[in-house]
Amino acid sequence: MDMTGSYRISATRETVWAALNDVEVLKLCIPGCEEIERTSPTTMTAKVVQKIGPVKAKFDGAIKLLNIDAPASYTIKGEGQGGVAGFAKGGADVTLSEEEGETILEFTAKAQVGGKLARLGSRLIDATAKKVATKFFDNFHDHLTDKDPPGN
Repeated sequence: MDMTGSYRISATRETVWAALNDVEVLKLCIPGCEEIERTSPTTMTAKVVQKIGPVKAKFDGAIKLLNIDAPASYTIKGEGQGGVAGFAKGGADVTLSEEEGETILEFTAKAQVGGKLARLGSRLIDATAKKVATKFFDNFHDHLTDKDPPGN
């Protein structure tokens, strides 16, 4: 599955960069995130619950940040195990640029799923992934602009 997106955020690039690297902000913004912990300056672990069609899975995941060019870009690589539901792994290249006092966040992501999840069909998985990504970025934007932040 491949996905791209672009979001305009009413905040400086430094503010957006800091928020993208703040585990408390990520926990608030990632749909289904139960916990997230930084284990080193470039790694995190997370527990996320997602429902994909008829399958509800709790993923234990590991995240690595690579190719860091603060506050302009990085690559996120992650892998999560969902028990009997299967696994998900992938990555995203994220870039931040400034335009007229706002930040343009652009990403290109690739992901794979295996196990029971893979049998659900790519259309359902792609739709769920796009829904989760959209919800994350909506939550992230609202958090940074104080528009009814998640958790309130």
